[in-house]
Amino acid sequence: MNATSRHIYKVLVTAALAMIAGGTVFYHFVEKWNWVDAYYFCVVTLATVGYGDFVPKTDIGKIFTTGYILVGVGIIGAFANALVKRRGQKMREKAVAKHKQ
Repeated sequence: MNATSRHIYKVLVTAALAMIAGGTVFYHFVEKWNWVDAYYFCVVTLATVGYGDFVPKTDIGKIFTTGYILVGVGIIGAFANALVKRRGQKMREKAVAKHKQ
C-alpha cells in the first residue's frame, strides 16, 4: 500500500469517527438524548438503516439531520470503499509474498 493510499485511508477513518462523534454530541445536547441513544441514532442513520425509534423533535435537529445524512453517508461510503480496497491489497500482498517463498 502506497503512502497516498495510507493517507487517504487515515483521513477517511478520522472523518468517519468525527461524523459519529460530532453527531453524538449534537444530539446529546440539542435533542437531550443520553449518550448511548445519541450514538446509536448516529450509527443507525449513517448506516442507512433508520429504524425510526429515535427521531429529532426540534427544528434545528431536523435541519442538522438532513445535512448530517447527506454528508455522513458519503463519508461512510467512501470509508467502506477504502476499507475494502485496503483489505484486498493486503491479501494480494500476502499472496505474492507467500508465492515468492
